[in-house]
Amino acid sequence: MQRIDTYPTREYKGFKLRPGKPEPFGATLVPGGINFSIYSSHATACVLVLFEKGAKKPFVEIPVFEEFHIGNVYAMIVFDLDYENLEYGFRIDGPHDPANGHRFNPYQIVMDPYARQIGGRDIWGAPYDEDDLYPHRAQVMVDDFDWEGDKPLNIPIEDLIIYEMHVRGFTQHPSSKVKSPGTFAGLVEKIPYLKDLGVNCIELMPIFEFDEFEYDRVNPMTGERLVNYWGYSTVGFFAPKSGYAATSAFEMQADELKNLIKECHNNGIEVWLDVVFNHTAEGNDEGPTISFRGIDNKTYYLLTPEGHYYNFSGTGNTLNCNHPIVRAMVRDCLRYWVSEYHIDGFRFDLASILGRDQDGAPLPNPPLLEMLAYDPILANAKLIAEAWDAGGLYQVGSFPAYGRWAEWNGKYRDDIRQFVKGDRNMVGTLSTRIQGSPDLYADRGPHSSVNFITAHDGFTLWDLVSYNNKHNYANGEDGRDGANDNYSWNCGWEGETDDPEILGLRERQFKNFLTILMMSQGVPMLLMGDEVGHTKYGNNNTYCHDNELNWFDWRLIRRNKHLYRFTRNLIKFRKKHQVLRSRKFFQHSDYMGSGYPDISFHGTKLWQPDWSDNSYSLAFLLCGRHARDGFERDDYIYVLMNAYWETLWFDLPPLPDNLEWRVSVNTMMASPKDSYSPGREPILKDQEYLPVGDRSVIVLVGR
Repeated sequence: MQRIDTYPTREYKGFKLRPGKPEPFGATLVPGGINFSIYSSHATACVLVLFEKGAKKPFVEIPVFEEFHIGNVYAMIVFDLDYENLEYGFRIDGPHDPANGHRFNPYQIVMDPYARQIGGRDIWGAPYDEDDLYPHRAQVMVDDFDWEGDKPLNIPIEDLIIYEMHVRGFTQHPSSKVKSPGTFAGLVEKIPYLKDLGVNCIELMPIFEFDEFEYDRVNPMTGERLVNYWGYSTVGFFAPKSGYAATSAFEMQADELKNLIKECHNNGIEVWLDVVFNHTAEGNDEGPTISFRGIDNKTYYLLTPEGHYYNFSGTGNTLNCNHPIVRAMVRDCLRYWVSEYHIDGFRFDLASILGRDQDGAPLPNPPLLEMLAYDPILANAKLIAEAWDAGGLYQVGSFPAYGRWAEWNGKYRDDIRQFVKGDRNMVGTLSTRIQGSPDLYADRGPHSSVNFITAHDGFTLWDLVSYNNKHNYANGEDGRDGANDNYSWNCGWEGETDDPEILGLRERQFKNFLTILMMSQGVPMLLMGDEVGHTKYGNNNTYCHDNELNWFDWRLIRRNKHLYRFTRNLIKFRKKHQVLRSRKFFQHSDYMGSGYPDISFHGTKLWQPDWSDNSYSLAFLLCGRHARDGFERDDYIYVLMNAYWETLWFDLPPLPDNLEWRVSVNTMMASPKDSYSPGREPILKDQEYLPVGDRSVIVLVGR
């Protein structure tokens, strides 16, 4: 017997139709056909436009009849369509009244916001038809990947070593020698490298569909066309970037990405996505109409009373995130990526925007942030906020957390940079940051602080110790772009040099940063390429360069093998010692009766830290008996940090009987004596006193 919901009730130009189901939004396969559903509260008419894949013109345009219109949703089932050879869009009619927020244009084909797959930009950088009447094409996709029992890893966040990376940049350089450079498949080939380095979480810069040809500027130095390389300008939130897939010509980009995630999970590596819900690729009043603007502009964007776009994102528009419809779209999107792609966590770009109301004012209790925090499907997904925006709202330490949100700790980055370069009055702040920033996260715990020295946005770690100023002329913006307050120091010479003394100091500072990062409570994050000394030659905003400024040069692993080895040993050390990865803040007391408090601070003299403005050094002792509230025993760790320009002698704390201090890290020493693999640390000859070289860090382990 045939099901009643497979009977058509209308026919149009030979196509059989019936009223659709309003949920879920998007295009969904149903018995005998496809259910199309799209929301618009201000539209007066909707037409479904169907193409054969790659065709210049549609083969039919079907009006969504009035009886198919349910509330503010246009929903229609079309039978007997070949979904594997189909692309679809909509023409939405309604008022064109920009002053009142409406920008409907029935002559413009717009893309479904819920499109699971998007065609039209299938090969990265391939020429395209600028006259295409529908350049970003929604496609129907079936989620039928065989996960073979895979699921998100749910590694405790405090145990993670995050590696921020760019999918294309990781393997695009010829030295990568992968079969499919610049793709999800190429990244799979490099999982053994990530595993050897020791990272157990990769944070992928935006992989939602975007248009790399968004810009029309050129590099004034070379004439090379500049592109939207980073991808912080989303076209479709539910679709993976086709240009990142080796199999996009076969429309297998979703499966290729899922295979990457599955293989990462098989190797104990979580996968996080950097998501951009603060704005879209449609830009300001002069920008293109791709989707949201032509569907329901007034719903999807924050608009001024005159109908212009608020620009809290710095890129032309701002999504109206706390409108119920937009809120639901963000939730639906994240649920989709967790359930269908097994994503482990999300880092939210310019997340403070997500807490603004429809007039742009910060909300004390943002509905979207609360919804995501308590959503049952997202219950185990990590939620990480970049807790500021381009409109001046800075919420590091005050982001509405609901017991769930962690943050990129921008204050950690800035304060550690200032201490290591030798700024005055930083020792007290340093002590707070290495404890996981209890001044910021007292009610959340140190695991709420994602600690980083560098990220995609700013200097690389090598450039941080090689440049005083940004060098961004190649971006075509006359050097106006990029941050000016980098807290960097070139160690005596701007840029590249052959001077061995300067290079030695730079390497020492480089290691000082990494050591402090890995000895700090919280969750450490590394930037792709920092472990091998990647340079962008002082450009601190390489968002538009598809070249060696952004590509990982695999030859550096051999050329700078001493830096790689140092980073690898530090990661091993952190993983070995539970006392570095607490979920609770230190109590500064000996609640385990070990004879030592859980943490204690010292100066060159024991128990006498120098907190004065002119102090440039600090030491701290971690008692391993207090690891994980005493449930696990660990070694004693003593970290000595000297940002002064002369050697300082430090007293060493006495250890319990039968324990000895061993040297794990000494950044003053050349490789291989700068660091040791856990278990192979040499015994310190003098157990009472230790010289700490100028601008250097020493880590001792007592066992």
